[in-house]
Amino acid sequence: MISDDGEGGVLIRVKVVPASRRDQIVGVLGDRLKVKVSAPSEGGRANRAVCALLAGALGARGGEVVGGQTSAEKTVRLAGVSVAAAHAALGV
Repeated sequence: MISDDGEGGVLIRVKVVPASRRDQIVGVLGDRLKVKVSAPSEGGRANRAVCALLAGALGARGGEVVGGQTSAEKTVRLAGVSVAAAHAALGV
């Protein structure tokens, strides 16, 4: 679910539920981190919301979706976070 990106950051595999009541990190769902965001999936708004939510939770410098841009199952890269720090912050 969380791996080193080889560039001083992490890759996190997520399952996204867009258009939810609120933004929240739900927990582990299989081999992914389940994340709910209030933004709809149109125009990449949910992708931006997921990146902002994870970056804020982990104190990352920034985030980007690097896989699954149009899918509910995505891979997000976060800069400036170690794998150990991500595990600790997310409690997984």
